[in-house]
Amino acid sequence: MELDTFVRHGLPLIAVIGNDGAWTQIARGQVELLGDDVATQLGRTAFHAVADALGARGLLLDDPSQVTSTLRTARNLARSGQVVLVNAHIGVGEFRKGSLAM
Repeated sequence: MELDTFVRHGLPLIAVIGNDGAWTQIARGQVELLGDDVATQLGRTAFHAVADALGARGLLLDDPSQVTSTLRTARNLARSGQVVLVNAHIGVGEFRKGSLAM
């Protein structure tokens, strides 16, 4: 739980999760190899609530028109010393074959 570590050590940073409600990149390879996407479709986890529970500040970004204001809020919170997580709901993307995410 990196957020817990950041909070315990007072590291005011911003983490952004691109939340497509699935492990899409894993699903791509799994479907190719096994013919099924079982256990890769997750739903939209409330990562912003998890951040709050860990003592960080969680922000939900689910409206494209709010990108600038949400990121501005995140920046201001981090500048005030808080750890911030932005849970950004994104669409399902196409990963090119062989690409990796970290």
